Amino acid sequence: MKKVKLDIVGLSYSQTQSGAYALVLGEVNGRRRLPIIIGAFEAQAIAIEIEKMTPSRPLTHDLFKTFAQIYNIEIEEILIYNLVEGVFYAKLICTDGKTTHEIDARTSDAIALAVRFNAAIYTYEFILSSAGIVIEGNDFLFLENMDNLSKEQGTEDMSSMSSSYKSLTIEELNQKLQEAIAEEAYEKAARIRDELNKRNNER
Repeated sequence: MKKVKLDIVGLSYSQTQSGAYALVLGEVNGRRRLPIIIGAFEAQAIAIEIEKMTPSRPLTHDLFKTFAQIYNIEIEEILIYNLVEGVFYAKLICTDGKTTHEIDARTSDAIALAVRFNAAIYTYEFILSSAGIVIEGNDFLFLENMDNLSKEQGTEDMSSMSSSYKSLTIEELNQKLQEAIAEEAYEKAARIRDELNKRNNER
C-alpha cells in the first residue's frame, strides 16, 4: 500500500472533547490534514519536545528514549496503519542495526517518541483519504506551544498571568522561565517563552 509522509502542523485544545487535545498532522507537500484527538499528558509530551524544553526529571517518553539508545535501538519511523471506528492504530519501526522490529503503540505515544528520535511519520493513503481534510490557504499551519494545557490542571488564570509578564524585564523573564522548567510547570514556561519571543521580534 502507498505510504504518505506526515509532519506535525498543529496542536491545540479540543473544542469538542473535554480534557483532550487535537494533534494535526499534515501531508508533506500536500494540502491534506489528519486531525487526531489525544490526551493532555501526550499533548504535553509532544509540545515539550517541540519547544526544546528540558524537564528537571525525565518524562516517560524521555526515559524510553534513553533506555532504547543505551541498547543501540533506534526508531526509524512511525506508521499509522489503521483506523477502526475513529481509533487510529500505530506502530514503531525499530532497529538495532541488524534486525528490524515492529512494535504496536498508541498513536499519541508513537508521535511523542517520533519527535524525540527525529523519526519520520507515515500513514497509508487509504487512511488519509478517508479521515483527512483538505485545507485551503494556510489554515492549521500553527503550533500553539501548549497554550491550553493549563485548562486541564486548574492552574492560575493564564490571561492575568500573561499580563503580569508584560511588566517584567527580559532578565526577569529568563529567570522565571528557568524556575518554571525546574518546577515542571510547562504551561507557565510556554507563556513566558511566548512573551520572550514577542519581545525579541519587536527589537
